[in-house]
Amino acid sequence: MSGIRMPGRSLVALAASLAAFTAWGATIEILNTDSPGVGFNDKTAVAPVGGNEGSTLGEQRMNVYKKVASVWGKQLPAGPVIQISANWPALDCNASQAVLGQAGAVTSWHDFPNAPKTGTWYPAALANTLAQVDLDDGAKPEISSSFNVNLGKANCLEGTPWYLGLDGNAPAGSIDFAVVLTHEVGHGLGFATPTNGSTGLQPRDTDGTRYPTVWESMMFDNTAGKTWLEMSAAERRASAINPRGLVWTGANVVADMPSVLKKGTPMLTVKSKQFPDVAGVYQVGPAAFGPPLSSTVLKGGMARVIDQADGVIGLACDPLSSANAALVAGRVALLDRGTCNFSVKVKNAQDAGAIGVIVVNNVAGGPPTGLPGSDDTVVIPSVMITQADGATLKTALTGNVLATDKITAVLGIDKTRYAGADAAGRVMLFTPNPFQGGSSVSHWDTSATRNLLMEPAINDDLPTFKVSAPKDLTLELLKDIGW
Repeated sequence: MSGIRMPGRSLVALAASLAAFTAWGATIEILNTDSPGVGFNDKTAVAPVGGNEGSTLGEQRMNVYKKVASVWGKQLPAGPVIQISANWPALDCNASQAVLGQAGAVTSWHDFPNAPKTGTWYPAALANTLAQVDLDDGAKPEISSSFNVNLGKANCLEGTPWYLGLDGNAPAGSIDFAVVLTHEVGHGLGFATPTNGSTGLQPRDTDGTRYPTVWESMMFDNTAGKTWLEMSAAERRASAINPRGLVWTGANVVADMPSVLKKGTPMLTVKSKQFPDVAGVYQVGPAAFGPPLSSTVLKGGMARVIDQADGVIGLACDPLSSANAALVAGRVALLDRGTCNFSVKVKNAQDAGAIGVIVVNNVAGGPPTGLPGSDDTVVIPSVMITQADGATLKTALTGNVLATDKITAVLGIDKTRYAGADAAGRVMLFTPNPFQGGSSVSHWDTSATRNLLMEPAINDDLPTFKVSAPKDLTLELLKDIGW
């Protein structure tokens, strides 16, 4: 039996206060590690909000944590007490983005009593539960967690504060702490693999021996045709940046996925006899504005917006010239990302007669993100594709007006596939290129619909305190690893 403290996690000295919550199955203790007057100890008077009757800011924060502990405890089997250290430091943030919170297992263990697999790392809370004993005799908490105390303040997503209600009715422009906390505790319980995605290396024991994690046998790369357990470190490193190519094969997730995700994967199909190299199916990120893609496909010739009078190529940030308007009228316009809002580009193409828009990303990597924004006057569909895919299409279209009617774009959805899963019905893990530390691999892919709790960014439509099918798949993955 052996355990290690996971790298990259630090704990401050534990303060005296402790909140324990005994639920139907598991008992969870919250260890308040904040300094006096900070975080959970903030005595600022506040009014009750959304069922949270705490009279101080710190008390309301703790009330949310107790509720989340209750939700998770009821889902987990009985075992040794699960201790979670919790505090409110100043995490990274600026005017446009912020780290909301972070959490993870403090230690991992292998070859402990009742371990389902030998030579395999399990997160501390799960390992203790399987062994039915606290493997480090209470020397360390099982999970550490931190949340951004500055959220909503100047230069930290100013005007976007935490919502501390318990009712799931976070006002627009706020961030529901209960949802973020439920997500982070999920990581601490085991919704993460400590295998290093940026290097492909498995965690190493104190004697230098590397062992696989419990995740690896259920992480399957569709390109390589292997699980991470079967791969070399170099192959795992490549898999971690294989956009929408890495899937989860655990039986519980696979069985319950159809009750959670919806059918209809957005896609662009390109057809061309004259330019066979561009024909194929392209991954797309759909727009948040305009009509959604549907099973009723939109089909038309593809045309690239060419140089504007000011020398900018394909941006469509101004009304299209007469030459460009003639190119895109009645066709699907190919535009480049940059300079102005996506909705502006699409509206200008629409005003010129385009029936749809494809925006080419201006940075390398994938998968393609969606097009954020809003404009109720946009009535044509639009999507984003990767820079590499855009280069392929632009090579055929650049300087070749005749190609405009020789390349056909078909925008729609594949109703045979669940959004967020591969063709075999296995849910995709988040593997963007380039690698995103803290997000890659240990989350579901952002293409999942419905939105899932364990995606790398919190979505506004997540139901509060729901972690299992038919609302979510977090508990199903935890069951797959042994809970």
